[in-house]
Amino acid sequence: MKSMERVERMAIAAIPAALVVAGGLAWAGSAGGGTLFGFPTFGALYALAFVIQWVVFVPSYFLRSERFFDITGSLTYISAVALAAAWSASVDARSILLLGLVIAWAARLGTFLLRRVLRAGKDERFDQIKRSFPRLLLTWTLQGLWVSLTLGAALAAITTTVRLPLGVPGFVGLTVWVCGFALEALADAQKNRFRSDPANRGEFIRSGLWKWSRHPNYFGEIVLWIGIAVIAAPVLRGWQWATLISPIFVALLITRISGIPMLEKRADEKWGSRADYEAYKRATSVLIPRPPRRADP
Repeated sequence: MKSMERVERMAIAAIPAALVVAGGLAWAGSAGGGTLFGFPTFGALYALAFVIQWVVFVPSYFLRSERFFDITGSLTYISAVALAAAWSASVDARSILLLGLVIAWAARLGTFLLRRVLRAGKDERFDQIKRSFPRLLLTWTLQGLWVSLTLGAALAAITTTVRLPLGVPGFVGLTVWVCGFALEALADAQKNRFRSDPANRGEFIRSGLWKWSRHPNYFGEIVLWIGIAVIAAPVLRGWQWATLISPIFVALLITRISGIPMLEKRADEKWGSRADYEAYKRATSVLIPRPPRRADP
């Protein structure tokens, strides 16, 4: 009981900390950007990202449901970039490109995750969290932070008053994004097909891209956000450069916080006693796809 109370106190303290981080980046991203009724457009979009999460948090808590979580995150991405373009005084090719790329990514990932949760009936990550008001509120608040930090460079480039031709960085960034998007989508499709086969029930995937990486979908996500940052960078000025933390934040989140560490722990608990799984771990890269290591003689 005491440990649970300590976790809830930590959750309560973490909420304002997340808002301070978002507020600092909102200030930085607003520098040199457009305004809406006298308020920085960039800052207004950051605030909107959190408001959406808190509004949906209310029914989610009372229904003890996590089904709205992933789709809300995706819709927040789409809403933020769409409003950024709509509220900007002018929209150029860079803005339209960033708008299209973010919407394509968010729509695909959001529908994929929603179908997965509906098929499974629940998301195991929320088994304990959804019963605690402060922990669930923190989880929704962190999703607002995830959206705002990840989307920062794109929003800054769309709402800035600086307009330049796409040029070489634009096409390089687009190429990088396409590679990352294709990798993430293919890896998700392969895993979904693997899990849909009753013969694979209770097994781990080790075919296709998953033969070369234990988390190829996450690598694709990191790469595509690097592409977004490359496209956005040429029109950023002054403090707006701080928004280029976007791909760094995505990489840290995936490799150190909520992505790979959680999945690796869950996989070890499930298959850690199996020799074939341990051999797969030794032979296969954690993140960056590469040919499997040869087994020791």
